[in-house]
Amino acid sequence: MKTRSFGRDPHQVSLLGFGAQRIVDEHDCTEDEAVAIIRRAVEAGVNYFDTAPSYSDGQSETRVGLGLKGLRDKVWIATKTGGRTRDLALKDLEGSLKRLQTDYVNEWRMHNIMQPHDLEAIFAKGGALEAMLEAKEQGLIKKISISGHTDPRLLAEAIRRYPFDSALVALSALDHFIYSFAHDFVPQAVEKGVAVIGMKVMGLGKLAPWTVQALRYTWSLPVTTSILGVSKMEELEADLAAANAFVPMTDIERVELFREIMPLVRPDVLRWKAREWMSGEWYQLPELPFLKQQDK
Repeated sequence: MKTRSFGRDPHQVSLLGFGAQRIVDEHDCTEDEAVAIIRRAVEAGVNYFDTAPSYSDGQSETRVGLGLKGLRDKVWIATKTGGRTRDLALKDLEGSLKRLQTDYVNEWRMHNIMQPHDLEAIFAKGGALEAMLEAKEQGLIKKISISGHTDPRLLAEAIRRYPFDSALVALSALDHFIYSFAHDFVPQAVEKGVAVIGMKVMGLGKLAPWTVQALRYTWSLPVTTSILGVSKMEELEADLAAANAFVPMTDIERVELFREIMPLVRPDVLRWKAREWMSGEWYQLPELPFLKQQDK
């Protein structure tokens, strides 16, 4: 399995990251199947696992903990908090550590910074950043992270205000065309040494007819890893094969892919860039006062 360094940290993580959102009953994956899939991934060289307490009310974290039992020193575990305050975030972390059966996580991230008030809340007095700094000092977490699906300007501002270790952002080929993290966030992140983790690579399955091209597009960006969700062993095996065969995409190949997928650039497909998840209307970029201040 190919590996890349984790931003400013030379630690090597696998090109293929394991997205654990779908190893749950909700996606017709049993506990036994989940454990087998996880252990097969580690055996094949996958060492990056992403989960969250909000994924099926903690079932994802529980299954990651079960699957990685006895393998903790071989893997990098990232989990999240949706809490915007110190107290809510620390409560999330306490539950996550119990379900994951570990006394620390490698990476803890603020989940889905979508609106200006999310950004302001985490940096406010008593905000989630305070929880992260406390948890790091106590050895409960190693790296401080942030994530966003929708508005790259908010994450660009976040890494301007604080030297986050990593950022999880939407980087599918479809995301290239609107509110593009590849254009408006990744260059700043790379310049600052922030590890970039790609998500939404398969566009909620809409890019399935172009699976190999979709994976090559995202992996050809300056990302540390990209997380792919799986619920079946055959899905994992296909992802492993693609990762092991990866070669960077050429400009011509990229243009050909864009030409074919352009009709899918719609808010009902890119739901994470919709006003609301099922609205079918594009997210409207809010006015950001800090951008005006930077322009002065």
